[in-house]
Amino acid sequence: MSQPALSIRGLRYSYGAHQVVDGIDLRADVGSILAVLGPNGAGKSTTISLAVGTRAPDAGEVRIFGLDPWRDHERTSVLTGVMLQDGGLPMSSKPLQILTHLASLYPDPVPVGQLAGPLGLDDFSTRTIRRLSGGQRQRVALAAALIGRPRLVFLDEPCAGLDPQSRAVVHGFIRDLRAQGVAIVLTTHDLAEAEELADEVVVIDRGRIIAHGAPEQLRNSSPENRRLVIGLAPPGPHPDLVATLDAIAPTAAGDSSVVVAGGLSSAQIAALCRAIAEAGVHITDIQMQAQSLSDVFFELTGRPLR
Repeated sequence: MSQPALSIRGLRYSYGAHQVVDGIDLRADVGSILAVLGPNGAGKSTTISLAVGTRAPDAGEVRIFGLDPWRDHERTSVLTGVMLQDGGLPMSSKPLQILTHLASLYPDPVPVGQLAGPLGLDDFSTRTIRRLSGGQRQRVALAAALIGRPRLVFLDEPCAGLDPQSRAVVHGFIRDLRAQGVAIVLTTHDLAEAEELADEVVVIDRGRIIAHGAPEQLRNSSPENRRLVIGLAPPGPHPDLVATLDAIAPTAAGDSSVVVAGGLSSAQIAALCRAIAEAGVHITDIQMQAQSLSDVFFELTGRPLR
């Protein structure tokens, strides 16, 4: 098995008596996208700061291509690119000045124009970082993370504040990096983004990993996560019909459909369709759907604010 770009084993870190990272194991392979999800305060940011070597773990092991990012930080920093959502850019400098300076620090940087053009940085190149919008700063931060041709990239909320066009461009950059064999660790609160981009998803809560797998695996982890959506005409409400269907399997009524939850047998599906026909209602559509990644996330972590 090839050496992973990032390997984390038994990672622990605390702020005083508060354990914020509690025995986390992670692996990011070359040419893959690992999405790290979790509520606010779950330990994601601390895990990433430990992974890039900006602080030392209390226990456990972090390796970037076999190197310790805390003890060998000078070597691992050349191998990694880091995009932080909350800053890291000099506020009084202009975008191309920043990229030109960063390019001078690497032996084989990406030409500034190859990043500035596709990311639209030329449109606001004469303004300082302080005068840029949040989305514009995000694009500069992404270019800064990629200028050194990293083999491992940490992206923290890369599309926060971006309009749909910019978001599509950034997603294209991320996919191109994966195709070039770069490993990407993506932290995001945008569950649809994680579902669209990630090869593997890790859900962290209270400093521990509570779920791990490909998006499709998480969505289909249990037959109970599936639901049958049946379109009806004429539209509802059909209270008597819904009561009849609910006796066969748990059913919720929509405006022009019913949603039947759980893993259904063929006999149950046949009974549902028969009951609808006997009620004189037409079926306009029928689909078996898995839960979205958002559904799974809320099921794992709950809905209350943290």
